Amino acid sequence: MTTVAAPALPTENAVEDALMRSIRIPPRPSLLVDLQRELAKGDPSPRLIARIIANDVGMSGALLKLANSPFFGAARKAKSVEQAINFLGINQCAALLTGLLARQAIEGKEADLNAFWEVSARRAQALVFTSRKLRIAPPDIAHTFGLFCDIGVPLLMNRFDDYADTYDQACHDADHIFTAIEDQRYSTNHAAIGCLLARNWGLSPDVSWAILLHHDYSVLDDPSTDDAIRSLVALSLLAEKGIQRLHGRSTSYEWEKGGDAACRHLGLTEDETEDLLEELNETFHTER
Repeated sequence: MTTVAAPALPTENAVEDALMRSIRIPPRPSLLVDLQRELAKGDPSPRLIARIIANDVGMSGALLKLANSPFFGAARKAKSVEQAINFLGINQCAALLTGLLARQAIEGKEADLNAFWEVSARRAQALVFTSRKLRIAPPDIAHTFGLFCDIGVPLLMNRFDDYADTYDQACHDADHIFTAIEDQRYSTNHAAIGCLLARNWGLSPDVSWAILLHHDYSVLDDPSTDDAIRSLVALSLLAEKGIQRLHGRSTSYEWEKGGDAACRHLGLTEDETEDLLEELNETFHTER
């Protein structure tokens, strides 16, 4: 997992202070700071990382539960955090822990947050699955992006009483860029806020930029945008389509806006895309 902060956003200097004052962006947890400090070393120690995580009993238990879930679990079950790190790898365990810390840090109505995290977890699983199948992005980067992709949504919901209506309108708009509807009402959007949080938390620059651009499908055909970022955006569209299919929805407006460009970037034919989505759907049902 890359731990350096993402480069500054082009418009950030003019708006960041105002956004930070008006929208509560949770500070980077101290546990994550300690973890990233160890990960930044040339040869990070699984034992020291396990010791850092073990300082929080709740996080240790939650991490073990995730590591031993059918999706991430190896043939053997980990009985300790250090075993989980050895089985899954340092980067994957760090990605799982970062997601758990985000869940702990975000405030809001329990019912709304439960639904949000359920979709986020599905997206993260889909991104890990497709990144492995297509051998495109590191699974830990794909997982982190999947979890944090829409992290700005609950933050804006906490700030604006009418945000749920705005979000619903954007979800069902077949013509306009999702974030343009948010920008028109609030002069910011969930992708920009999510990118700021990712930067503040020291996440990978690829994750930060992909969060910022994940509704701007024009970047998929823009060679000036880093290929790794475009790949994450393309994979997020596959995940979106897969989640819609899981819930029995035949229409995905985001897929209609960017699906063709995503498939071109990933080098997938229509039949290959359908086969991949079918495999993803089977994986989702196995996890239920």
